[in-house]
Amino acid sequence: MIEHSLLDRTYGALADSTRRGMLVTLRDGPARITDLAAPLPISFAAAARHVAVLEAAGLIEREVRGRDHWLTVRTAGLRPAEEWIAEQVSFWSPRADALAARLERRNRPAEQP
Repeated sequence: MIEHSLLDRTYGALADSTRRGMLVTLRDGPARITDLAAPLPISFAAAARHVAVLEAAGLIEREVRGRDHWLTVRTAGLRPAEEWIAEQVSFWSPRADALAARLERRNRPAEQP
């Protein structure tokens, strides 16, 4: 079973389009907070707060090199969310298929002898 507070942090972090955009940017490789903030209409401080949320959710990690803080995606941070979704799909998919089959049988015209 997946820890709910971890899922809450993960999905909370992913709920914001700015943070999702930062994760997409980090797919290209490590970047500094300054690099993430530059194309966005937000201040450096606001970008740093978004980064803090992503870090708390375990979605990124920070490496300090001198004065620069380099950020990278932590792909393992997405695993609990993936597992939760997979659990839901495996539970609901057969039920949805069974419901669809039942509705199809119900709506099918009765056969004439």
